[in-house]
Amino acid sequence: MEQIISKEELDNLMKLEGKTRGIPFKTQADFILKQEGDEQLKKLEKEMSKLGYPLEYKKMKSMDFYPLGLLAVNMLAIKRLFNYDDKKFQEMGRIEAKTSSLIIRLFMKYFVSIDIMAKKAPEMWRKHYTNGNFKIIEFNKEKRYVVLRIEDFRCHPLFCQDLIGYFPSMVEMVIGSDVICEETKCIHRGDEYHEFSLKW
Repeated sequence: MEQIISKEELDNLMKLEGKTRGIPFKTQADFILKQEGDEQLKKLEKEMSKLGYPLEYKKMKSMDFYPLGLLAVNMLAIKRLFNYDDKKFQEMGRIEAKTSSLIIRLFMKYFVSIDIMAKKAPEMWRKHYTNGNFKIIEFNKEKRYVVLRIEDFRCHPLFCQDLIGYFPSMVEMVIGSDVICEETKCIHRGDEYHEFSLKW
């Protein structure tokens, strides 16, 4: 039976530079568990094992580092196994921000206002990823928008969709109102960096 990810795709993704904390693996597994059920989560684990990268999500440590390429492989396996589209990955990102107990604890400690959040966000990025530079390019509290940029970071276009859901969900927890997010520039579309525009 043909694998859901080809060897060429797998090899290219596992060459990606950098590492990520285990948090996204854990929260994505929780999303699959709630959306698809325990048997489907086990099916995902079996598919990852077939690809040569066995993952037991319950045993993964939130704060341990894992290859960024492994996250890309995991997300692509989810897409193909469950036929998820971009909207579903955005939904996953929104849920990830709201359900991770570690992220909630960080909010209680740091993100008491949108100003502090904007100041602390680049620092928080570096705590979770070993590569990439996260920058606040524009922040206008009165006009209610912020422009975020991530330089020197390549993962997978699905990760971008996840962030389109994740970023506004984080901001909404601070300001208490709906946030619209758009990725205006993307490395995967030929731009030099990722850029996200958030408005509320």
